[in-house]
Amino acid sequence: MISVDMRIWPQRFILISLVSILYVAGLVGCGFQLEGGGTLPAATAVTYVEASDTHTEFYGSLADSLRARGVEIAESPQEASGILRILNDSTGQRMLSVSARNIPREYEVFYSVTFGFDAEGENMIPAETLTVTRSYTYDERLVLGKSLEEAVLKQSLAEDLARQVLRRIIRVRERRRVAVVESMP
Repeated sequence: MISVDMRIWPQRFILISLVSILYVAGLVGCGFQLEGGGTLPAATAVTYVEASDTHTEFYGSLADSLRARGVEIAESPQEASGILRILNDSTGQRMLSVSARNIPREYEVFYSVTFGFDAEGENMIPAETLTVTRSYTYDERLVLGKSLEEAVLKQSLAEDLARQVLRRIIRVRERRRVAVVESMP
């Protein structure tokens, strides 16, 4: 004898499949893209990253992100089709709150980057500053754990900034494409 669930199963499967297909079609139709799904301009194919300190969390995250998108990091500006200038790369922390005994309870970690991008003999992105922050609670009994948490937060902020810089460069490509289309007769 066939149970009730076995008779309903094919209908449920068809209904779930249909809903899934409609959902995916809706996402594709509205132009949804996963983060980082844009295309970098051709001028970034070989990029020189100019920075005063190449050993920061941000520089490492940015270089990794560029390589992951197929960009070759040039050794000198003469070899490059684009120059990404890191004018300022700074991080630190601020105290947000203290206890009644004047012991720090909460800190804010910040990371700030000023960058610009030149390609094809022109300044594509003038100097622009991006800053991201995160806060965390502090317990003096867990000093070792909190210093590790701060280091992890700084790395996370650096990765977030690297993604933001890449999105800015992608938008330059999109703005140029719109400008070309608008200038056509």
